[in-house]
Amino acid sequence: MEYLELFFNAFLGTVQWTWKSICFEVPWTRNYFWGLIAISLIVWGVEMLFPWRKQQSVFRKDFFLDGFYMFFNFFIFSMFISGVYKIITKISVDEFQISPNAIALIDLSNFSPILQLLIFFVVLDFVQWLTHILLHRFSFLWKFHKVHHSVKEMGFAAHLRYHWMENILYKPFKVIALMLLGGFEPEQAFIVHFIAISIGHLNHANIKLDYGPLKFVFNNPVMHLYHHAKALPENHKIGANFAISLSVWDYIFKTNYVPTPDKNLVLGYSDDQQMPSGFFGQLFYGFKKGD
Repeated sequence: MEYLELFFNAFLGTVQWTWKSICFEVPWTRNYFWGLIAISLIVWGVEMLFPWRKQQSVFRKDFFLDGFYMFFNFFIFSMFISGVYKIITKISVDEFQISPNAIALIDLSNFSPILQLLIFFVVLDFVQWLTHILLHRFSFLWKFHKVHHSVKEMGFAAHLRYHWMENILYKPFKVIALMLLGGFEPEQAFIVHFIAISIGHLNHANIKLDYGPLKFVFNNPVMHLYHHAKALPENHKIGANFAISLSVWDYIFKTNYVPTPDKNLVLGYSDDQQMPSGFFGQLFYGFKKGD
């Protein structure tokens, strides 16, 4: 009964917080709902002003599907999963005495807020990069990740088209990353959140941008386009350019692949024609044999 109450309280709390965000009752610094919309409109505007693939429609293929995914993965799914995470946290603390600082490798409490955020950003990005590789390497995870790679025309909203099972996988790894950083105050984490969303939107946008010499540090639209390429060389059988925000991990671990930019690159994967075209078909994709 206690866990059931914990679940519903977390669910209602997330619903109320989302509604308050929609109604502008949450400060802009923490208003992820309107922050997402603002970033999306800005990057979409850049796409329209400087399109790399000029023949591609402003309302490209699956534009509205990807738009729905943005709100589903960030808000609707979060409402239902928040209670599950609350229960897991309580069991971890009560039954296994796993405290937030149990596996901390570094104490950030004496660092400046800016340095704390920088370390948090780098550690979290590395964990997500590593998780991304797992999604490609293991077939049972790749089944779910196929939803993201079913994008056939790139645009900013493709950033958040991904199967809800990826939330299940990414969240625990993000929590572990946070636990590694003892003394970190997550109140300012919204800065990292908005930066990551902006970079992710740009990486999927229909623009030609590589940041010049900074391409070896930051992921970019030219580099990430090849992550979605249907055909890759033999030495990149499971994929390439796994970077989330920082491309440096791909260059360090030799998973980078950026030939001469080709705006007409064919996107997808070998059997992408089997992917359902609608949201509800993709919602349950990956669970049955043959997916």
